[in-house]
Amino acid sequence: MLVLLPPSEGKAPSGRGTALKLESLSLPGLTEARQAVLDELAELCAGDEEKAREVLGLSEGLRGEIAKNTELRTSGARPAGEIYTGVLYDALDLASMDTAAKRRAGRSLLVFSGLWGAVRVTDKIPSYRCSMGVRLPGLGALGAHWRTPMAAALPEAAGDGLVLDLRSSAYTGAWKPKGEVAGRTATVRVLHAPTRKVVSHFNKATKGRIVRSLLAAGAAPAGPAELVEALRDLGYEVEVSPPARAGTAWALDVLVNEVH
Repeated sequence: MLVLLPPSEGKAPSGRGTALKLESLSLPGLTEARQAVLDELAELCAGDEEKAREVLGLSEGLRGEIAKNTELRTSGARPAGEIYTGVLYDALDLASMDTAAKRRAGRSLLVFSGLWGAVRVTDKIPSYRCSMGVRLPGLGALGAHWRTPMAAALPEAAGDGLVLDLRSSAYTGAWKPKGEVAGRTATVRVLHAPTRKVVSHFNKATKGRIVRSLLAAGAAPAGPAELVEALRDLGYEVEVSPPARAGTAWALDVLVNEVH
């Protein structure tokens, strides 16, 4: 099972670990594309601060985030699972998992990123600020920058198993499962059962809990149909829409009564 996650806007400080080693990150086919983004982002943020703030889409109150990007090569690098924070990652709570569940998380979880393309939660990265929606002056839109290298790297990472796609819309454009891979991909919406509406906060929190539940239980669904069974066994109320045609993903709705 490969689980695709969005990153978080908020990130923990880099700390004092060993500096970034690009060649040590998972998905080595992305290294050249990562280097290109890293170089341009660092150059942008070392120059005109106002231009950098505009390009990165930062409010005046977040101006201090620009400094992070000038120190990407020298800041301490920590496991991505420790760097990413926010609602989904708080609910996932990797730090409190037992050893077996942590190993499963290291094998299964892939976090998409405007800067790194995608990293595993065990990959060591510094704290940074660069969303997938950014358009860098030299490289252009990052979503488009990542499409070609991702098209080669992600099917290999997916192997022949289930792909559970929990990414937000900003990150789906960087890689869209196609063909046979799409047929064993499941996307998930979390709906407030009484209203059938998506509410952002508990959507993220519930997705984090879903992933935690699967990892803690050692669930290994072979495909979307088995995923539905696994989630129901774990106590989730799930409605499913199988693909209308070959080469498209399954759509799962997880219904939640309490908004929290």
